[in-house]
Amino acid sequence: MADPSLAQRLAHIDARVAQAARAVGRAPEEITRIVVTKFHAADLVTDLYDLGVRDVGENRQQEFSAKAELIGPRDGLRWHFIGQAQTKKARAIRAAASVVHSVDREKLADALDRAGEGMPALDVLLQVNLTDDPARGGVAPGGLERLAEHVEACETLTLRGVMAVAPLDAEPAPAFAALAEFAERVRMIAPQATWMSAGMTADFAEAIAAGATHLRIGSAITGPRPDRG
Repeated sequence: MADPSLAQRLAHIDARVAQAARAVGRAPEEITRIVVTKFHAADLVTDLYDLGVRDVGENRQQEFSAKAELIGPRDGLRWHFIGQAQTKKARAIRAAASVVHSVDREKLADALDRAGEGMPALDVLLQVNLTDDPARGGVAPGGLERLAEHVEACETLTLRGVMAVAPLDAEPAPAFAALAEFAERVRMIAPQATWMSAGMTADFAEAIAAGATHLRIGSAITGPRPDRG
C-alpha cells in the first residue's frame, strides 16, 4: 500500500494544477501531470501507479532503464525520458521510453530513429534553449524549424511538440510565452505537434497560463530525494 503522505502530496498538487488551469479558462483534463521519480527506488513508481499515476519521468538513462526493467509492463504506464541524451545511449532510451522530451539535435534524432527499427513510433518533443547560454540543453530558437523538418522526416519518430526549462535567473512567464510562440512555429511544420512540456513545481501555474500540456513535477509529489551519499 502506498504511503498516505504520498497520496496526500499527489492530491494536493493535482488540486493546485486544476485550480491554475481553471483560473485561465482551461480544463484540467487537458493537462498531463508527469511525476519525476529521479533518485527514488522503483518501488515508488509502483506506489504511484497504485494511486492512479500513469505518466512517470526520468532524466538519467541508466536509472531510467533499470527502473523500467524492474517495473516491467503495466497497463497504461508511460515512461517519459526528460533528460539530456547521448546518441550512444539512444538504443537503451528507445527500448524503455514512451516519450522523449529532449531531442535537441539532428544526430540524436537520427540515433533514436535507427534504434526504432521494427518498433512502434516514438513520440518526441524538441527541447528549446530559452537562454543565451549554449551549454544549456536545447536547440537554439534559430535552428528550431530545421530540426522540426528533420524529425518529421524520421520514419520511426512522431513529432509531438516542444519542451523547455525556464531560465533560473528570470521570471518564468515571459520564457513560457516565448516557448508558446516557438510551439506555434513547429505546428506550422507538423500540425500534430500540439504538446508543450513546460513547468515544474515552482512555475507550473505560469506554464499552464502559457498553454503547457505536460508538467514535470518531482519532489513536491515524491518527497525529498534520497541521499546518494
